[in-house]
Amino acid sequence: MRRDVFQAIADPTRREIIHLLAGQSLNLNTVAAHFDISRPAISKHIRILTECGLVVVKQQGRERHCTTDLRQLKAVSEWIEKYRQFWHTKLDSLEAFLLKDKNKTREK
Repeated sequence: MRRDVFQAIADPTRREIIHLLAGQSLNLNTVAAHFDISRPAISKHIRILTECGLVVVKQQGRERHCTTDLRQLKAVSEWIEKYRQFWHTKLDSLEAFLLKDKNKTREK
């Protein structure tokens, strides 16, 4: 099953895993050592991140190393940008309205 990137970043633990792996490749035990939850719980989070394409797991000898592939976050960025533009326009309109209203009040 291919998961949605929004599902992955909805969880704070998964966001922290992404942050942890963003600058380096780590094995699963090292990732798990950074959290106060069980190794199986970390594995589940890693699996979800892998299913949505944010984390790549490669077998290196007996260890599994995790790295990030942050290209999937582009969809999040594009979605946020739409709303940033929407609210920027709305707030500019509100500012113009308030300035116009303020000037009308001064004229009275």
